[in-house]
Amino acid sequence: MYTALRKIQKDKGVDPTEFEESVAQSFFDLENTSNELKSDLKDLYINSAVQVDVQSNRKAVVIHVPYRLRKSFRKIQVRLVRELEKKFSGKDVIIIATRRIVRPPKKGSAVQRPRSRTLTAVHDAMLEDVVYPAKLLGNASSTVLMVFLDPKERNNTEYKLETFASVYRKLSGKEVVFEYPLAEV
Repeated sequence: MYTALRKIQKDKGVDPTEFEESVAQSFFDLENTSNELKSDLKDLYINSAVQVDVQSNRKAVVIHVPYRLRKSFRKIQVRLVRELEKKFSGKDVIIIATRRIVRPPKKGSAVQRPRSRTLTAVHDAMLEDVVYPAKLLGNASSTVLMVFLDPKERNNTEYKLETFASVYRKLSGKEVVFEYPLAEV
């Protein structure tokens, strides 16, 4: 029997929470009702979903997807986020690939950890996932991370800047400020 619980696969048989089941049900409903997303959503599933407080009256839904499925999700992310935001009215939806941080090897160990598994690389990749489909033009690091977004995406992302900052703070523990560079005349 094909049910909404096939749209969520947690590690080591952990049972999904009630909120995760509602997100999985939304994916299942979209697959069955949306003709444009049906074929794309057929083989996709999520790992987990959490709700993050953005402001006192707003919330964001952060959906973690398997790393190996991130390219498939990116192809349909704009349409998928738009449909999910309709289902979760008043909440911003952000899709993030699940990545793993590996601790540094011990002294004298011949084992090297991949660069993509370092804390810095994982946090940078999470930042890109949070602001997708906007492109990162650069960042300046100090006590507060300054991130510059592509001004071409300003109309689509400006109302979500507070959400981006709150979600990234929750995931990485780092303060971040998003800005658009001034257009050169």
